[in-house]
Amino acid sequence: MLKPLAIRIRFFLSNSLALWLVLLLLPALAAAQQAAGAGTSNTPSAKPDSPEPKQQAPSSTSGGSSNNFIGYVTNRSLVFPDIAASPGPLSVGGKFKIFVNQSISPAYILAAGVSAAVNQATNTPGSTGQGWDAYGTRVGYAMGRASSTSFFGTFLFASILRQDPRFFPESHPSLGRAIKYSAKRMVITRNDSGKDVFNSSGLLGPLAAEALSNVYLPRSEQTGARSMERYGSDLAWRFAANMFKEYWPTVFHDMHLQSLKVLPSPASVSQP
Repeated sequence: MLKPLAIRIRFFLSNSLALWLVLLLLPALAAAQQAAGAGTSNTPSAKPDSPEPKQQAPSSTSGGSSNNFIGYVTNRSLVFPDIAASPGPLSVGGKFKIFVNQSISPAYILAAGVSAAVNQATNTPGSTGQGWDAYGTRVGYAMGRASSTSFFGTFLFASILRQDPRFFPESHPSLGRAIKYSAKRMVITRNDSGKDVFNSSGLLGPLAAEALSNVYLPRSEQTGARSMERYGSDLAWRFAANMFKEYWPTVFHDMHLQSLKVLPSPASVSQP
């Protein structure tokens, strides 16, 4: 009876530690994004997150109290490729491109390293052992699961169900609003017509990825209970990532970087 309780406690602690580590690494991600956008260009198809000093930030003059709107960033993000950089719908090819960019993005690689470090500390799975070789194996497991999640959720299911896998950030949200919006976008997304729908592609993606991971994970991980625990961990990471993406343009604005600004989406006019 004590063993299941110990497993649940370890699972809770590992997820909590992972989320805190991700939040603490925000300055490092911001520095990486700044380095990636060091070049300049006068065209919209410039390098990801490249500065545009002459572009003015969107005005927030609607009564002074409603400067939170849902929109899209002015340039593509290298760190978070799924932040919307245009208000229009994505083609199937565009969804596939986001999947590829996500698989090699700094955020995914860093998250895989942090997740592997947490699993190394908790010795999960136990058969992997300890040492640098074991850590490398855990990083490989994490990268495989993350890439599979992106393939199924961002590309395959999003294409079949005609849903938009991108994250549309808000402009300068409060903490409470950011938490609410980040949680909401886990279960609500846009379809290709711009309407809010149930985020079936985003929820089925990690579930399919965890089912696939049972092919290459150790036998101790190939159980329904462990698959659902990993699925819960995936959703926790998704919420943390949404929080990052929600504040990502704001971080750049506060650091006086001109590369990422939020412009209102036509679909956000009727939203509070």
